[in-house]
Amino acid sequence: MSMFNWLFQPFIEFDFMRYALAAMVFLAVSTAPIGVFLMMRRMSLVGDALGHAILPGAAVGYLMAGLSLPAMSIGGFVAGLTMALLAGLASRFTNIKEDASFAAFYLSSLAIGVVLVSRNGNSVDLLNLLFGSILAVDLPALTLVAVVSSITLLALAVMYRPLLLESIDPLFLQAVGGRGSVWHLAFLVLVVLNLVSGFQALGTLMAVGLMMLPAISARLWANSMGGLIALATLMAISCGLAGLLFSYYVELPSGPAIILCCGLVYVLSLIFGQESGLLPRWWRHRRHRAH
Repeated sequence: MSMFNWLFQPFIEFDFMRYALAAMVFLAVSTAPIGVFLMMRRMSLVGDALGHAILPGAAVGYLMAGLSLPAMSIGGFVAGLTMALLAGLASRFTNIKEDASFAAFYLSSLAIGVVLVSRNGNSVDLLNLLFGSILAVDLPALTLVAVVSSITLLALAVMYRPLLLESIDPLFLQAVGGRGSVWHLAFLVLVVLNLVSGFQALGTLMAVGLMMLPAISARLWANSMGGLIALATLMAISCGLAGLLFSYYVELPSGPAIILCCGLVYVLSLIFGQESGLLPRWWRHRRHRAH
């Protein structure tokens, strides 16, 4: 048996590994571009807040219908969207900044979700909601992820220019009647939608990792928007594949293993990243001083 066949034997032999890999590819293709826009709009922690915010909705769906994918997904989507709207209203009508509003609401949401599951479920249910189980992804869950990924890519194709303009120069977009607040709200809906599709596989705590870590890592290598999105997507797919294989052969939980791979890529990018990594910056500074 060749090295290649040995390494990828799990995907050849087991259906659940093929489902998990397909889910990771779909998630990577949709969440990585979302992560890039979040980073460019200085909203990285907002993604984390929304990831926590879907927990109480998913918990309510679980308590009402058990481990039902539609119930938990609808509950998570409604909870995440509600928190985004409430945080936006709080920042609009008070002197509290939007990031502070998100922090306040997401901490409360996380506590409510944990209390709901702890009082009416068990520790295993809570762990599944928080950390997911990508190896348990079945055909309905894979279909949901594929549909959300398709919707996201189509929506981003339509929203790309106004989102890019609002990220770089929101005042100019406002001056030309670009309706920045509408695009901002639509973008938040996409963020919540992707977190809901991701929490089934990676859990509410880990889904944000696949969204943000590849995007942040890519920023250390590229400076154009197209390059950032392409590189972040490639990194997310590669980390998903490596994390699945690592979790299979070392017998670790698959979701955390995938995010650990993303974290390792970030550390390597932080050191070696051509755009603003520590070693290239040190080398450029040294050459500049020599001249």
